[in-house]
Amino acid sequence: MSVLHLPFLTELVAIRHDIHAHPELAFKETRTADIVARELTRYGLEVHSGIAGTGVVGVLRKGSGRRSIGLRADMDALPVLEKNETPYRSRIPGHMHACGHDGHTTMLLGAARYLAENIERIDFDGVVNFIFQPAEESEAGALVMVEDGLFEKFPMDAVFGMHNWPGVPAGEMVLLPGPVMAGTCAFEIKVRGHGSHAAMPHEGIDSILAGAQLVQSLQSIVSRNVHPCSSAVVSITQFHAGEAWNVLPDEAILRGTLRSFTPQVQADVEAAVERVVAGVAATFGAQISVTFDLRYPPTINSVAETSLCHRAAVAVLGETAVRNDEMPSMGAEDFAYMLRERPGCYAWLGNGPGVAGCTLHNPHYDFNDAILPLGVSYWISLVKTALAVDH
Repeated sequence: MSVLHLPFLTELVAIRHDIHAHPELAFKETRTADIVARELTRYGLEVHSGIAGTGVVGVLRKGSGRRSIGLRADMDALPVLEKNETPYRSRIPGHMHACGHDGHTTMLLGAARYLAENIERIDFDGVVNFIFQPAEESEAGALVMVEDGLFEKFPMDAVFGMHNWPGVPAGEMVLLPGPVMAGTCAFEIKVRGHGSHAAMPHEGIDSILAGAQLVQSLQSIVSRNVHPCSSAVVSITQFHAGEAWNVLPDEAILRGTLRSFTPQVQADVEAAVERVVAGVAATFGAQISVTFDLRYPPTINSVAETSLCHRAAVAVLGETAVRNDEMPSMGAEDFAYMLRERPGCYAWLGNGPGVAGCTLHNPHYDFNDAILPLGVSYWISLVKTALAVDH
């Protein structure tokens, strides 16, 4: 098998552009979900809507096989003001498909249509569940789908995801066994000092100075507490303190994220943060507390399913175009919650050069329509590989 000829490619592009022009944020993807349900129904699939609020699952069966797989695409957009000038640019100010979920949804729709229209001549035996997930961006829609009974309502032996990847050439894929995306944990540090006049700092406890020391000291955690062959990132992303020019404020608030690939490294980093916080509090005589909010766990591909995906991708793109030499990403992905429940693999599909701001979460990003047939072909190849007929 190679890249498929899609007679309906023009229709797919139109769907992608329509979804791009009407972006919807997490758990508000009602219009997008309606498009998905309408198209799946038109293709003749069994359609289930309202899972996790706006999620949709289409089911396609062939033969008498009991094996079942899930193919997942995310649907939500980001709170980003688009700066592209395309005819299909966002019509919703401040909302944008800046991560390519419009393309992911469209590729999975294309796979469902191709499979349904050619079911008699495509060799597979079993059940394919097409999962259209809401709220991937920071709201853990995958977890909500799992808690809403996704795998009980739609039994699956394995589940698979795919994301476009700027910087990887179009026509190439990246498949990594083991960790592929980091887990992420948000944290908040409250520094309680003692307010004073800016001209009389000796009469107070300077929360800003203590906070500044924290910013510096926390950067020592990865370099001096994490094994050099492991990976972690500690980032301070917010520092809020004070309102007046001549007042040292009572309180400072610091926020940020911790990212790692294993629960043990995560625990070690959290413990190190607590030690640093206690040390700075003692040094400055301030009261400092830290709270952690564990968000997405690491996205970890199972070895067997990654090997299966490799065979499926090679059948479409060729051996040299399927890579395992890319580094895992410190970005986070809620597909991790599905992979905690079932074995599977999360693949990266090259979106082309990340030039002129065409990088994920950038206001100049745009999904590359030229890779739509590649994504559809990969999904079809994966169905044939995972649900191969036993002769």
